[in-house]
Amino acid sequence: MWTTLITKFFFLFVVVDPIGSVPVYLEATKQLDEKLRKKVAIRAPVIAYFILLFFIIVGQIILEGMNVTLDAFQISGGVILFLFALTMIFGEGKPESEKMMIQDHRQVTIFPVAIPSIASPGAIMAVVLLTDNNTVGLQQQMITSVLVLAVIITTIAILLSAKYVQRLIGEYGITVISKVMGLILAAYAVQSILTGLKDFFSL
Repeated sequence: MWTTLITKFFFLFVVVDPIGSVPVYLEATKQLDEKLRKKVAIRAPVIAYFILLFFIIVGQIILEGMNVTLDAFQISGGVILFLFALTMIFGEGKPESEKMMIQDHRQVTIFPVAIPSIASPGAIMAVVLLTDNNTVGLQQQMITSVLVLAVIITTIAILLSAKYVQRLIGEYGITVISKVMGLILAAYAVQSILTGLKDFFSL
C-alpha cells in the first residue's frame, strides 16, 4: 500500500517537475518585490492544482462522450507522455523553453508559471490516466487527488525557497534533474503504450 502511494507520488512529482519550474518562476518574478513573489509562489501552484483537479473530474467524462476506448486512451496518452518526455530529455529543457514565454511580468501567475510550467500537458495527461473510471475506483481517484495536492504543496515550498534551490544546485543541476525525470517519464509512457497494445490485441 505504502509502496504504491510512494511510487504514485514520485510519478506525479516527475510529471509536474517543480524543480524544473524554479528558473521559470525566478525569471517570471524578477521584476516583482518580495511580497508579490511570495504571492505568485503560492497562487500559481494552487491554480495549477485546480486545473489538474478539473481534468481528474471531467477528463474521463469527455473521453467517454467521444466514445474513446481505454486501450486507445492508454496508447495515445502514452505517446503524448513519451513525446513530452523527449522534450525534457533532448529539448532545450523545461526552464529555457518556458522562460521564452514570459512577455508580461505582471501577469505571470497563470502563464507561464501555473500553465504550462506546473500544470503541463504531460501532467494533465498523467492525472487523467491515473484516474480512469474503467480501471480505478472512486477511492483510488480520491487518493490520487490527495497525492496531487501533496505534490502541489511541495511545489509551493520549493518555489518559496527558489533562490536557495537555484543557488544550491544551479541552473545546470536543475536541467540535469529535469532530463533524468524525463527519462523516467519516458519509461512509464512506453509501458502505458505496451499495456494498451496488449489489451487491444488480447495478447
